[in-house]
Amino acid sequence: MDSARRWLSRVIWIGVFANLLLALPTLISPARSISFSGLPAASPLLWPRFSALLLILLSAFYVPAAVDPDRYRVIAWMAVGARLAGAIFFIGFQPAEYRMLGYFDFAFFVPELILLLRLAPASAAPAARFGVAS
Repeated sequence: MDSARRWLSRVIWIGVFANLLLALPTLISPARSISFSGLPAASPLLWPRFSALLLILLSAFYVPAAVDPDRYRVIAWMAVGARLAGAIFFIGFQPAEYRMLGYFDFAFFVPELILLLRLAPASAAPAARFGVAS
C-alpha cells in the first residue's frame, strides 16, 4: 500500500513537471513552441498562450493529490479524470496532428489509475495512518 502511495505521488509530480515543460515555453513563446512541436500554426497566438496558462493552473490543482493522496483522494480522482478527459479530447475529437497531446495524457492516466485503485479505500486511510483499527 505504501509503495502504491509513493509511486502515485511520484507519477503525479512527474506529470505536473511534464505539463510545465510543455506549458511554460508555450506561454512565453507560442509561435516557437508550436513550430518546434510540428503542430499547425495558430492564429491568434492568444489561444495557445491561454491554453498554456490553463494547463499551468490545472497542474497546480494536481499538487495536493501529489503531496497526500490519502487526504486529497477526491482531488487524486479528479486528476485521473482530467488525464482521461484530455486523452479522449485529443485522441477522439481532434485532427491527427494533435493526437500526441492525447497520448501524453494517456501515458499518465494509465499508471495513475492503476496506482490509485491499489490504495486502500479513502475511509480507511486516515484511521490506518494513526494506528486506529477500523
